Amino acid sequence: MKYKTRALTERFVSLLSQWPEVECICLNEAADPDTLDPYFAVILDVYYTGTIPGPEKRKKMYGPDAAVFESSGSSAKDRFLIGNLPVRLEFKDTKKIDELTSMVETKQHDLWLLKDSGTYGFYRLAQGELFFSRTGWIDQVRKKLQNLDDEFWTLMRDAIQCKMEHTLSDLGAALINDDEFYYLVSSALFIKYACLALFCINHRFEPSHRAYYKQVLDLPVLPDSFAASLETFLRGNEELTMERKYNIAQLMARNVIAL
Repeated sequence: MKYKTRALTERFVSLLSQWPEVECICLNEAADPDTLDPYFAVILDVYYTGTIPGPEKRKKMYGPDAAVFESSGSSAKDRFLIGNLPVRLEFKDTKKIDELTSMVETKQHDLWLLKDSGTYGFYRLAQGELFFSRTGWIDQVRKKLQNLDDEFWTLMRDAIQCKMEHTLSDLGAALINDDEFYYLVSSALFIKYACLALFCINHRFEPSHRAYYKQVLDLPVLPDSFAASLETFLRGNEELTMERKYNIAQLMARNVIAL
């Protein structure tokens, strides 16, 4: 980790950990690249119990050099710059996390509720670099997430594959109607759900969208032709017609379902 990144992380961990409501603080992997990388950001997931200070009070606490401050209000996400480095603080209620992990363990018939939000929240819980923990709550949550059974992943896969098939159907409809805009939208959604299905097949939580491409190609279980098909599908050139792209999407879907 770069010196600037660590110094900035430790500065805000030191500040936020003084709040008695804060249970733990994790650093997101967006801080891994060089600070000059466009994807770089110091993103801290701040898990809390009870009630935290409001946006205006938080803004004052961050210091006079916290510039271009904005807060998303009810979802409690603060964004600002320290110098030219982006900082994002995301506050998450441990009660809601406990309800979600409890549902995963004991109410798997309700897992369809996750089909839109996906498993990215679990990914951040499991993968975030821990900088502060008050009671060890995060260790218990991570233990639950490490021990999810096959039924969880099967149900998630089924829900995601349904969405993949729906977007494939949309892709075909857009092709027939020569609707380039809807075709583009459907293409993006199809690729997203195809990758999501593969993460479920491999019992992996989904990363952020910017990490999909690299991480999906590193999965141990993939259709033999998936990497080549994905590369061709993403390639933008005049030779790759809408119809040809649709045919590739059909092949990718069949291969994912066959796993």
